[in-house]
Amino acid sequence: MNDTHITLRPAPRLVGKSAVVTGAAQGLGAALSRRLVEEGARVVVVDINAEKAEQVAASLVTEDGPQAASVLADVTSPADAEAMVNLAVSRFGKLDILVSNAGILHAHDILEFPPDQWRKVIEVNLIGYFVCAQAAAKVMAEQKSGVIIQINSKSGKKGSFRNSAYAASKFGGIGLTQSIALDMAPYGVRVNAICPGNLLDSPLWKDSLYEQYARKWGITVEEVRRKYLEQVPLGRGCDYEDVANVMVFLCSEEASYMTGQAINITGGQEMR
Repeated sequence: MNDTHITLRPAPRLVGKSAVVTGAAQGLGAALSRRLVEEGARVVVVDINAEKAEQVAASLVTEDGPQAASVLADVTSPADAEAMVNLAVSRFGKLDILVSNAGILHAHDILEFPPDQWRKVIEVNLIGYFVCAQAAAKVMAEQKSGVIIQINSKSGKKGSFRNSAYAASKFGGIGLTQSIALDMAPYGVRVNAICPGNLLDSPLWKDSLYEQYARKWGITVEEVRRKYLEQVPLGRGCDYEDVANVMVFLCSEEASYMTGQAINITGGQEMR
């Protein structure tokens, strides 16, 4: 990230809103934080990597000045989740949006999956979502307004080969999204999930998954990428802007009648 000023898009849709984004020190989380600011929101950038989170927050500057703060937080810690929500309220006066993006992935065949790694994926991806959503929901219930969005996955809709922990965490996330949506509807708070396809140009893929799958399957990194592209009817991987466009819509008043939904962004790869 650099420290150049952000140019606001025409007719920004989230002017005056306050948001918290978890897992926001790099990749998709950083991109979503930037887009929220472009749309007029102010953002708390949350991550376990405090230095990178601070760098992202420092880069979120418009003509009106800095638009973000950062905080180190473990999403599985109720105290940390409460602290990140309190920072948004103290700094910006309220909390309108939570984007629960933090997540991890360990991939193994079920015959060799270390139980401690399996449990860790559930802990971060599912329990972490619950902990952060609960902290946000307490503030939003009192405000009688707000939006909670979980960044889920196409793996929340269909089992994932040699990837049972991640799929289980994401299936659970959709059930949790629907359940929180029912709990929070009386307070005017909407809760939805976004299910992206494979972000083939993201740090997760470039720094880890290509090599991991290439080793497991005995093929080259290029063959791994081609294998995944061939599965997508629209012929390309998902990118950050695809996810950000749907996030902004779900956060806006244009989606005021939508709650409990899990929206696919998969280029036609998943249609359920």
